[in-house]
Order: sequence, then structure tokens, then C-alpha cells
Amino acid sequence: MTPVKALGYIGCSISDSKAWEKLMFEVFALQKRNDSPKKTLQYRIDDNHHRLSLYKSSQDKLDYIGWEVETQDELDDFAADLKDKGVKITHADSKLKAERAVMDLYIIEGPDGVQNEIFFGPVQDYVPFNQADGRSGFNTEDLGMGHVVLASANRESTLDWYQNILGLTLSDHIYWDGIEATFMHCNPRHHSLAIMNTVGPMKNGDLGHFMLEANSADDVGRAYDVVEEKKYPVAFTYGKHTNDLTTSFYLYTPSNWLIEYGYGGTLIDDEIWEPKLYNSPKIWGHNHQLPPEANEDAAARK
Repeated sequence: MTPVKALGYIGCSISDSKAWEKLMFEVFALQKRNDSPKKTLQYRIDDNHHRLSLYKSSQDKLDYIGWEVETQDELDDFAADLKDKGVKITHADSKLKAERAVMDLYIIEGPDGVQNEIFFGPVQDYVPFNQADGRSGFNTEDLGMGHVVLASANRESTLDWYQNILGLTLSDHIYWDGIEATFMHCNPRHHSLAIMNTVGPMKNGDLGHFMLEANSADDVGRAYDVVEEKKYPVAFTYGKHTNDLTTSFYLYTPSNWLIEYGYGGTLIDDEIWEPKLYNSPKIWGHNHQLPPEANEDAAARK
């Protein structure tokens, strides 16, 4: 088994911080840290210091993915093993460890230039996490932050790296409408990472979406009410997935990638799990909606 126990955090550059702040508060009721570094928005979704960092920038892109390891010894052994395999790995300095709010940290350049980080000891905040509107919180603990989906034109080699270098385990595949996606896990959560082929304007290493899993189906339903009331742009309507059975919806973000918010994902038992190939990502719902700019372009052409 891999030393990686969970997806710990992600960091992204964003060009419209005010729109992001509004989205994070109104739809997801995330708790923004008031002590975040300059030009950075750090968000809590549980008792960890933070799990999402958004950096004010002139561009929109994924900056890094953080993977948690259980102990300091496992982290050091994992780093040494990666070096033996010829993987370029850098030990973070104290400033970066403090920013990530972890005890120790190594940086690895993964496929398509995606910065992967392996870390130990996330800081636990002494102030309990509470969502602003009284929702029941997020399903994290040993399962981690949620999941991320990345695009790669070199899907097979990218999958090979995450499985054989980082140690993630195959969950299953979905191939539909010219899209090929493969899902991987590092704990019972059905997937913490998925790799898909590049579609449309997507480039190697682009973030397709990240997902947050609620502790209650009611939380997701109430968020969907907010989305409809405040007219946030929906990418995929409320629906249920084939492979992990999550009930969720997807929103377009101010940075063009998506956020999925859902509940009830499948937990994997590796002793009995059998990966499958599905020909659709949905059982019901999840109807695709065009982004706002596409609708504006269509209206302008009339």
C-alpha cells in the first residue's frame, strides 16, 4: 500500500478574488481565514488549518496538490524511495511549511508540470470549524479533502505515474462521448484523483474540477436552492453518478473550471472491489448546461 493516506489540500491561482469569495460564502458556506497570507484566500472545511488556498493573480490555474502521509517516518521513507527511483524531489523550507500549515513537506513535479506535494502533520486549529449557515460540515477526516480531476493528453503515462510513483490504486473508468476518465483512490473514498483526456480548450495539467462532499444530502439540496435563487451558473444539474453513486451538482467557477458538491459517495473495500468500465457518468440528472459566455455568444449572434 502507498504511504499516501488522503488528498490533503489544493492551491489555485485566481484572477477574480471577489467573485470567488462570494461563491465560497453564499453557496458552500466555507470559513475563510482572517489570518491568511497577503493576496491569499485560505479556506477551512474541517478542523485542519485550511484545505483550499486561492492566490490572487492575473491568471487562473492549478498551482499544487497536497497528499497526506500518516507519520514522519513514513514521509521520510517515501521521499527516500522516490529519490532512489530517480524522481526529482525537494524538501520544503520552513516558510513554505508554515504557509501550508504542516509539520513537514516535500515537493515533486508530476506529469504535465503539476506540482504534487507529500506532507505530514497538518495543523489542527483550536477553534472548531463551523459553517456560516449551520450546515453539517464536510466528509473529510480519514478520507481527505474530496477529489480533483486533471486533464492530460498523455493519459496512460500520467496514470502510470500516479499509480506507480505516488501509489494510488485504480477504482474504475468511464468512457463516453469522446471523454475517457480513469479514477484512483488512496483510501476508502471511491476516488481522490481522476485523469481525463484533454477536451475542447483544456490543456495538459488543467484542473477539470475539484469536489467537496457534504455530511448531509440536505446540505447539498439547500446549496442548490441558493444556486437557483442567486442564479449561479450550473454546469451539470443535480444528479447521480454511475461509478461512485454520489448525488451532486456542478457549478462553473469564476476561473472556468468546475466545483462539484455532493453527498453519499461509495466507499471501497480493496479486498472485494472490482474495477469496471462504465459508458455513462450518470444514472439520472447531471444534464450539461453551457457556460454563461456561450449563452451570451449565442444571443449576440441572433
